[in-house]
Amino acid sequence: MPKAATIDAPPEAIRPNAGKTSRLDLFRFMPFRLNRLAAEVSNALSAEYQARYGLDIPEWRVLATLGFRNDACSAQYVSDCTRTHKSTISRAVTGLMERQIIERVENAADRREFRLRLTRKGRALYEELIPRLLRKEQEMLSCLSAQERKDFAALLGKIEKSLKLVQTSQEADAKDAY
Repeated sequence: MPKAATIDAPPEAIRPNAGKTSRLDLFRFMPFRLNRLAAEVSNALSAEYQARYGLDIPEWRVLATLGFRNDACSAQYVSDCTRTHKSTISRAVTGLMERQIIERVENAADRREFRLRLTRKGRALYEELIPRLLRKEQEMLSCLSAQERKDFAALLGKIEKSLKLVQTSQEADAKDAY
């Protein structure tokens, strides 16, 4: 068996090479494609919140995570939920606190721990930004039919489920996953 065929790649991603080994065609390798797509989508969305609101990607991730939750949460929750390194989230939290977009609140269950939540200013920013980002999402998905968008969402959900990723905030809260 050729060396490259031992990795988890679909057969169409393995190209025969002139030598005895095969080469991985990155442009057909699903992890590469998803990573590249995620980076492009993230960059396209960041244009919406960077220029107008001065938010960078990690700050947006903190804002978005706190915005969709009803309760305050820890920086570790944000880090786990967004798959962003804790030190990156910590820097984002510091910047957002300096701008009074988020605040720390004492955890009633454990007074040694602080949780994060949006301030009024942060909530207003979130509420203003969400429609803009939803429009941008629709623009990106406009190349797909309504059925293709449903299928795409279902397929992403299947992959997330197979990787045992929490898929909803309710699920995360119920399982205390983060």
